[in-house]
Amino acid sequence: MKNICVLLAGGNGNRLGGDLPKQFIKIAGKTIIEHSIDIFEKSEQIHEIVIVINPMYVQQIENIVIKNQYKKVKKILQGGKERSDSSLAAIHAYEHEPNSDHFNLIFHDAVRPFVSLSIIENVVSAMKKYNAVDVAIPATDTIIEVDKNDFIVNVPKRSSLRQGQTPQAFKLSTIRDAYKLAANDSAFTTTDDCGVVLKYLPQEKVFVVEGSQSNIKVTYELDLFIADKLFQLKHLDFNSRELLENQKETLKSKVIVVFGGSYGIGKDIVNIFNKIGAKVYSFSRTHNNVNVKDKTAVNKALESVYKENKKIDYVINTAAILNKEPLMNLDTESIQEITQVNYIGMINVATESFKYLKETKGQLLLFTSSSYTRGRSSYSLYSSTKAAVVNFTQAIAEEWKDFGIKINCINPERTQTPMRIKNFGIEPEDSLLKSREVAKVSIRTLLSDFTGQIIYVRK
Repeated sequence: MKNICVLLAGGNGNRLGGDLPKQFIKIAGKTIIEHSIDIFEKSEQIHEIVIVINPMYVQQIENIVIKNQYKKVKKILQGGKERSDSSLAAIHAYEHEPNSDHFNLIFHDAVRPFVSLSIIENVVSAMKKYNAVDVAIPATDTIIEVDKNDFIVNVPKRSSLRQGQTPQAFKLSTIRDAYKLAANDSAFTTTDDCGVVLKYLPQEKVFVVEGSQSNIKVTYELDLFIADKLFQLKHLDFNSRELLENQKETLKSKVIVVFGGSYGIGKDIVNIFNKIGAKVYSFSRTHNNVNVKDKTAVNKALESVYKENKKIDYVINTAAILNKEPLMNLDTESIQEITQVNYIGMINVATESFKYLKETKGQLLLFTSSSYTRGRSSYSLYSSTKAAVVNFTQAIAEEWKDFGIKINCINPERTQTPMRIKNFGIEPEDSLLKSREVAKVSIRTLLSDFTGQIIYVRK
């Protein structure tokens, strides 16, 4: 069987507001539709992708496909006013092709960017036995049925209810036949392809594959906020995984600069790179008098590495100051030092690294803290500057994407470092992350194709 993903992107995004359809809104450095295409492009079960888009945005999709060099995208079709029009566009595009009886059409909302490879695999596997497959999750809220006057007429048992998601998959002949029968129904209306099969081909059983709570559809403004947080959480599988030998070989050819590499996480990153045999250079206030708040010092440090190696692949900035004190207890000099190192220092490292990373299509790696999510008493400057790191990462990822530069941010839980010991004293070791574990996740992030991601590291 040939498995064809049909990405339905014909919506105009009215419910989200704004001038741009929701599929073109950027989250974590990419448009929502790019994230959706990415997962089907990576799936070994998918042989081809067709995108059905509003006619006004065909050119934008063509540009996205060319820019990302998507190999599986074979057709870009124009959709219609209704979802059913978009589904029919894909059906008509394939129904007369040779061997079309051996085609599975796998319809997916382009604005569901969190569908997993395992869900896709389970859907394709189910298609070996069934002609129609849906994806759904158990309903968590009580569902009520009301009449036209808004009075409750029925409260179905929640145990038998599911919330539908996508993908929805069908043998091409099955969904084609269902829509042919629907065309003869003057009262036909639908927003769901499984509903078409159920109504017009009642003899067909639609099998349900379990979905995921995170497989959300971005429809409203709140969904954008949730999606942003989900992207921040989606790469936890990096934790505790060791580098493979081929990854170590890749890193041996890299040139890495670490600012803040004399202690804590930065030092562990430097030590791991040294053990691998990569060319890593450490700069810090205590080691070689390079303070990231000094743009000239940052520039000279990078320039010296470039002169020696003729390239820089990765730049890492772990330099930061934490003073656990109420704001009004800090003198002006301390306030200036914290903000200059934590915020201006990050900007200095980024701007001075740009020309080198542009040349190698490299990566900038920054560090935030779990305290960035809300301000805490005695952390006002640290928390706020670490929140700035997250916003900076996401913004610059978009700005630098077309230059081929990736930028990501590591967000570790409470980690045992000299800076933490200085502010909190001795804490139970089993309550803290080891800085080496954070360092390993950081290096794995450098090997990824992520950009604009906030990588959580948890114990």
